[in-house]
Amino acid sequence: MGTAEEKMYYSIGEVAGMFKVQESTLRYWEKEFPLISPRKSPGGTRYYSNKDIGDVGLIYYLLKEKKLTLAGAKKLLKDNKAGVTRTHEVIDRLKKIRTEIVAIIKEME
Repeated sequence: MGTAEEKMYYSIGEVAGMFKVQESTLRYWEKEFPLISPRKSPGGTRYYSNKDIGDVGLIYYLLKEKKLTLAGAKKLLKDNKAGVTRTHEVIDRLKKIRTEIVAIIKEME
């Protein structure tokens, strides 16, 4: 999963690539989770901001990493969105730290 820091807006293809999911998956998640709401041009082209990408990351975490059903993810977000968001942020930070540690270990070998 990539990070989005260079640009203000990303295409659906770029976001799908970041999470290694199909564009149709993102469109489906957008219908199922009002949390995901990218800007749309008059022609319907989606533009994802960094906040939108963070929201997609949260849904990805719940569905793909925690293996929750759509109903389970919706319920969890409804009941405790702040807690879920904090947990996801902590896990994301820990993954980045792990990546850095692995890189340091490789350099020391």
